[in-house]
Amino acid sequence: MTGRIIKGIGGFYYIRVDGDSEDAGMIYECHARGIFRKEKKRPLVGDRVRIERVMGEDGLIGSIEEIFPRENELIRPEASNVDQAIIVFAVRSPEPNLTLTDSFIIQMMMQDIPVILLFNKKDLADEETVEMMIDVYKASGVKCLAVSAKNEEDLRHVAADLEGKISILAGPSGVGKSTILNALCPGAGMETGEIGKKSKRGKHTTRHSELFMIGCMTRDGAIKDSYIMDTPGFTSFSVPDMSENVLRAYYPEFFPYEGKCRFNECSHTHEPDCAVKDAVEEGYVNRIRYMNYKSLYKELSERRKYR
Repeated sequence: MTGRIIKGIGGFYYIRVDGDSEDAGMIYECHARGIFRKEKKRPLVGDRVRIERVMGEDGLIGSIEEIFPRENELIRPEASNVDQAIIVFAVRSPEPNLTLTDSFIIQMMMQDIPVILLFNKKDLADEETVEMMIDVYKASGVKCLAVSAKNEEDLRHVAADLEGKISILAGPSGVGKSTILNALCPGAGMETGEIGKKSKRGKHTTRHSELFMIGCMTRDGAIKDSYIMDTPGFTSFSVPDMSENVLRAYYPEFFPYEGKCRFNECSHTHEPDCAVKDAVEEGYVNRIRYMNYKSLYKELSERRKYR
């Protein structure tokens, strides 16, 4: 039988069987064959696999015999065959760290994974603040939406982008990822965390990555063969390792000005007669995005110095 790994905990993998067999839709608890350890392969949530039944007294038990080739593989969160990333930050509570937001986006861009950026909890901020957040990423190459997990119409817009895809929810703790998942897929039953009163950070309530098949909240009815993955929350996510001189390739806002600076290898940080810096001053490139770029450029430069 073939299927997809929807959850992995403590060496056990849970596979939802696909195809037209009588077992289609069943979930098997499986071990991975020892040969995978020898080949240094580890099954990941999202993998398509071939399994065989084994004798068992406690439900549907199987053995993973083959892991099919992956379209992509994420390191953090660990997952495979992802079609898109839904990156969630909050407009308020906790306050968004937009440099961190850029790091999330760059990580996905490096793996050619399309990004939808959700600013949740828009009901906690005034309209001007929400519009400012959207404006920051208007020219970034990612789709950006302001939503409230309490608003059904907002969630219908989100769900329409999930149809027929494997999507992951990523972002810091406390921004409402599990709340959004529960609204899109009530059967998920994920625990939602409270925000610490002093730290304003969310409690880490998602303990493992898990794929949920969803079939709700769209304009046209059920979503077919669509999965959404909630991932363990985290608050630090440094920019992926790269040369600082490559960083500008992940800022599409700069592209119209490349080649127009005085220096051919302009870093767009400190050089005179820089077309990007001029565009920032003239309002053509968002200043917050530019400052994020400079901050990440400095981080990468310092990281290289101390190797």
